[in-house]
Amino acid sequence: MAQRARERARALILRYVEEPGARALNSLGLSPNAVTVIGFLIVVVSAVFVGLGHLQIGGIIFLVGGAADLFDGALARLSQRVTSFGALLDSLFDRLGEAALYLGLAIYGLRIDPDSRNLTVYMTILILALASSQGVSYLRARGESLGIDTRGGIMTRPERVIILSAGLLLGEATVPLAMGFIAFFSIWTMLTRLIHLWRRLGTG
Repeated sequence: MAQRARERARALILRYVEEPGARALNSLGLSPNAVTVIGFLIVVVSAVFVGLGHLQIGGIIFLVGGAADLFDGALARLSQRVTSFGALLDSLFDRLGEAALYLGLAIYGLRIDPDSRNLTVYMTILILALASSQGVSYLRARGESLGIDTRGGIMTRPERVIILSAGLLLGEATVPLAMGFIAFFSIWTMLTRLIHLWRRLGTG
């Protein structure tokens, strides 16, 4: 049910957001790899703002940087420049971008309340969210290398971008909640994908 709803939403985003955006970027003469790098740099800027304590500004910038990730693949298909290296670059910068934002969140946590016992909880949730998110992405990449579709699950990169952006925009109190939500459902998605791979590959 959730997967079907996600697929419908994805189709609408592709039609009304990704494809028009890709056409606009193509008219500017930008390459898919350039869009990938630009999106990553925007996310790094958002991480700097978050680390400095400007959560709302960081959230807006992160949402923009995350949106750029929607366009590089669509632009590659539109301009017929789909390459293995482009896919590799996109995957690498997606992971580095998320890591950069979590680094900003870690610095923010250390700056605002370095002596609080709550900091231990905050950092634990942060590391769980980052590690499980990376695990979800890794299992998709590993599954694809084995010829197995592992795109299923309810906490993939677009959902993580939206939830993190919303948490930042809503302010300090919601950031741990957003990270906790991501951690829980990323672990769920990771286990779902792992079981799917196990069933396809067997135990031998």
